[in-house]
Amino acid sequence: MNDKEYFQDYMPGNVCFGCGSQHPEGLRIKSFWEGDSAICIWQPDEKYHGWANLLNGGIIAALIDCHCMGTAMAYAYQQEARALDSTPIYRYATGGLNVTYMKPTSTHELVTLSAQIVSVARKKTILKCTLSSAGIITVTADVVAIRVYDSSIPQKQNSFI
Repeated sequence: MNDKEYFQDYMPGNVCFGCGSQHPEGLRIKSFWEGDSAICIWQPDEKYHGWANLLNGGIIAALIDCHCMGTAMAYAYQQEARALDSTPIYRYATGGLNVTYMKPTSTHELVTLSAQIVSVARKKTILKCTLSSAGIITVTADVVAIRVYDSSIPQKQNSFI
């Protein structure tokens, strides 16, 4: 039995390629809290390779991006002592993504993403994220998440682009 509460399970209608359960060919990542870190464990498929047997850099960026946007959302709810299925509903979009590829990442090993909140200022959340393969950190990232949707304010005042 799975006792983890996955952030993405609380985003109904999500069609995002990286984190959406409604995308038929998406990555469908699942993120959860483990202490102060948000964790995502994902199994690459050979179809996501760049060079043979190595995970494509764009896929890696998408994994980090979606993991961190879900983490920012879950953290906001956590700071308000609210359940992930409570209102108001918050959604985040990428304000910045600085990825450093340190080593190749295999398509044959599970990858583990670990994100931590660095700071929060109003609608902006800063995160640090690592991606590991076979226990070795292969990628690091600095991420800015911006709250672009808050169901408690009128739709015209939300900052969707």
